[in-house]
Amino acid sequence: MAPEKSHERATFGAGCFWGVEEAFRKVHGVVDTAVGFMGGTTENPTYRDVCTGRTRHAEVVEVTYDPGEVSYRELLDVFWDAHDPTTPNRQGPDIGTQYRSVIFFRTPEQEAEARASKEEMERSGRFRRPIVTAIEPARTFWRAEEYHQQYIAKRGDGQCRVW
Repeated sequence: MAPEKSHERATFGAGCFWGVEEAFRKVHGVVDTAVGFMGGTTENPTYRDVCTGRTRHAEVVEVTYDPGEVSYRELLDVFWDAHDPTTPNRQGPDIGTQYRSVIFFRTPEQEAEARASKEEMERSGRFRRPIVTAIEPARTFWRAEEYHQQYIAKRGDGQCRVW
């Protein structure tokens, strides 16, 4: 779904994209979500490509939202709650660069907000270990195969493995 003029996009990598997508789908003001890949070197990667760890892509959720209903800062709060930002290249049993914690910003305002939010999280003492979340400019979003889209809503299965 292409964002309407009043809608904006935000992209987050927080481990396996299935559960992260479901967390964002529940937020009032989120009008669409899509799972896919960003930040790597391979064009038009498949899930299997990304799982090799050689593409350098992260599994991400692209969130289309209405900023009149939900702020980017509120989306950042969902991001911090959806995963452990202190584990490099790992979320739970999933290990690899595709599971890294990363915020991809699209505007200078998103970058500033993401950096401020990360600094607040670091100062809060909420996490015992240092936060390793990267903050990077958004690149091409490569949509994952259709069977990954809204996976948990379709199947009710929170596991992050398909094969």
